[in-house]
Amino acid sequence: MLRRDETEAEFRLWGELRGCHLNGYKFVRQVPLGPYFADFVCRGSMLVVEIDGSHHADLTIDATRTRWLNVHGYSVLRFWNHEVLGERRSVLETILAVLAGKIITPSPDLRFAPATLSPVGRGVVDVAPVPPLPTGERVAFAVKAKVG
Repeated sequence: MLRRDETEAEFRLWGELRGCHLNGYKFVRQVPLGPYFADFVCRGSMLVVEIDGSHHADLTIDATRTRWLNVHGYSVLRFWNHEVLGERRSVLETILAVLAGKIITPSPDLRFAPATLSPVGRGVVDVAPVPPLPTGERVAFAVKAKVG
């Protein structure tokens, strides 16, 4: 659901992303994608950037949402509110690294989940959930090729 009030972290990050300020990459915010709203999207690179508060720590809906976005061609990059507020330069450098293709491997804690479209565009990779990490903060994904 689209929120009327953005968080302080979203406000701060949007100040860095709007108007192609981040090395010319164009971002839009609060974008409807299928049944979801994404915090920030770089459509040209099919990258969704999500800013999460503490209420996201145990939500399996994030895993379902990420899976849907991945299957539809979007890579998803997640940051916690406190990271954006306290380490904004590192957050921006991470976003740029993903956009430049320097980060391509999925993280085990669902912080970065690349799109699951096959490299040759001939099909979709199936994504199956695996148990959460010992910290219980995020649900991870195992990727397997879809046969057929």
